Amino acid sequence: MAFPLDQWLSPLIVILGATVFGLIFKVVVHSRLSKIAEHSKWEGDDVIISSVESQIVFWFFLLGLSLALKDTPIPDQYALYVGNLLSILLIASITHASAKLVVGLLELWSKKQGGGFPSTTIFTNIVWITVYVIGLLIILDNLDISIAPMLTALGVGGLAVSLALKDTLSDVFAGLHILLSKKVEPGDFVSLDSGEMGYIQNISWRNTKMLERSNNLIHIPNTKLSTAIIKNYDSGDPSFSVKIPLGVSYNSDLDHVGQVVMEVAKELHDSMEEVNKDAEPSFKFRAFGESSIDLAVYFRGNKYGDQNPIIHEFIKRVHKRFSKEGIDIPYPVRTIVQNSDQ
Repeated sequence: MAFPLDQWLSPLIVILGATVFGLIFKVVVHSRLSKIAEHSKWEGDDVIISSVESQIVFWFFLLGLSLALKDTPIPDQYALYVGNLLSILLIASITHASAKLVVGLLELWSKKQGGGFPSTTIFTNIVWITVYVIGLLIILDNLDISIAPMLTALGVGGLAVSLALKDTLSDVFAGLHILLSKKVEPGDFVSLDSGEMGYIQNISWRNTKMLERSNNLIHIPNTKLSTAIIKNYDSGDPSFSVKIPLGVSYNSDLDHVGQVVMEVAKELHDSMEEVNKDAEPSFKFRAFGESSIDLAVYFRGNKYGDQNPIIHEFIKRVHKRFSKEGIDIPYPVRTIVQNSDQ
């Protein structure tokens, strides 16, 4: 059945006008709101504006379709289907924007709480899926489809799936336990009781990615990580003590040695970014060694890995300064006395 063109002209104008108005609203009103939000102290308004930005034109387009539907020469039975389709599209769009909004607001809340819910793959995926499932249930209810049998079927099916995917679900819940307990977080440098050391990259559904300092990527099952003994170098205060052993000749003037060592240590403390400025360097004589008087110099690094450049630079500088001051660093010497029977 054909319809005259003039009967479609008015609905098309309404749809086109609503879409153009949506574009103008996004360019003018939304952009100005974004600039205002950038200067506000509350970061939540930035999240809200960013969440709806991609949907503004689409919402005005759906509004135009809804208004034009009344004037289109479509039979009532088809108009009902089109109306239901518009409702589905609108709810789906709002669900998508709501998911972005919830994830963004929870990330802001997480930062204020000190990282209680870090932004990792497993966490963000759970939030996305939860909001999408709620949106799907709203769509089904809007279409007068009873969701009670579906929930019952999901309950029975979920039991079967949980038995079949026992290991996978164990990793999922272990990952949630790791996140909520703050045992490790993305960016932390950790060492495991099995010997692996590296930076935590991400915590996904089944595995935690750890990047070694040699740039090798290790995938650790979440259940293994949750039960492992972990040394976390970045939890709490990431700074740590750097000990540098040293030995001088027995003929050395120990007061002079101490003065030179502290001068070199303070120069290093003031010039290197890796050295923690809140902790002064120190040294202690440790023992009478086999061929030298042993001492140790102590610095405080900002984080794990800073000890390498600190040790490297201190050895260079103290060796040069000892040579200039005439302080001897002896070679290991051992005297062996042998008695022979005559």
